[in-house]
Amino acid sequence: MALAPALSGTATEARRRARARRGVVGSRAFPYLLILPMLALEGALVIYPIIRGALFSLETDTGLGLDNYRTMLADPDFWRMIGHTLVFTLSVDVAILAIGLSLALLMNWSFRGRGLVRSLLTIPWAIPEVPVAITFVLMLDPSFGVFNAFLRLFPGVTENPQWLLDPVLAMVVVIAVTVWKGFPFYSLVLLSALQSVPDELYEAGRIDGAGRFALFRHITLPGIRDTLALLAVLAFIYSTQQFTLIWLITGGGPVDATTTLAPAIYMQAFRFYNFPYAGAIAVVGFVISAVATLVFVAAQRRVETSE
Repeated sequence: MALAPALSGTATEARRRARARRGVVGSRAFPYLLILPMLALEGALVIYPIIRGALFSLETDTGLGLDNYRTMLADPDFWRMIGHTLVFTLSVDVAILAIGLSLALLMNWSFRGRGLVRSLLTIPWAIPEVPVAITFVLMLDPSFGVFNAFLRLFPGVTENPQWLLDPVLAMVVVIAVTVWKGFPFYSLVLLSALQSVPDELYEAGRIDGAGRFALFRHITLPGIRDTLALLAVLAFIYSTQQFTLIWLITGGGPVDATTTLAPAIYMQAFRFYNFPYAGAIAVVGFVISAVATLVFVAAQRRVETSE
């Protein structure tokens, strides 16, 4: 008779432990259940298109193969396009970070109207790309554009520059407009990073006799290094994938002088209807972006291990 209560207690304890184990398993699985919708969305809108595009680039008249890549690598126009992409991307990357950091340093100072300046700074970033492109095309018009009217005020300027018909000027224009459109985001992110640097470090540096340049070099830059490196990668990807501004301002011209990866993919796919070749170019763009990201991650790990 005494055995029954003992068995009952053992069964109760076993059920309690089973419920506890289920609770632990459920608590561990709950975060993964929360991200399942996002993973499904990413898979449908990002991963699947990447895989489908890569397979599409292998399609030929006789089946699957590397003919599109062989044609692409043997095409001089492809290498000119890669050169234009590198010029455009590196120029935008350097300019957008330099301007963004300069304005972030300026807005980090205490002065009257700083809140208003910060608000005005977001205007270029907030305006959609289509009206931005149309506005700049009108401002650069050789007949009535405001830029030429302004240049004519300077002595020695007797002719209106053909901004969008000269290969060099056209590249300068698309770089400048892309930088103007994107720098507020980078400036605001860098401003947040600057405000996270402890003021005690600057006070200690001033006590030790450090000047402004020394404070910037030994305190500010190390404090925002990670943010600056991440923004460099984001700016690289942003400029590599830029399509709207280039296409609406120059259409990739004149004579393909401003054709980068994104306009080249569009032209091959929707102008020449060569979708497999466009897929091959898209794969190249993906590889370039992936390599840039991997270089950033490797550099970050190297810096972290050396500290």
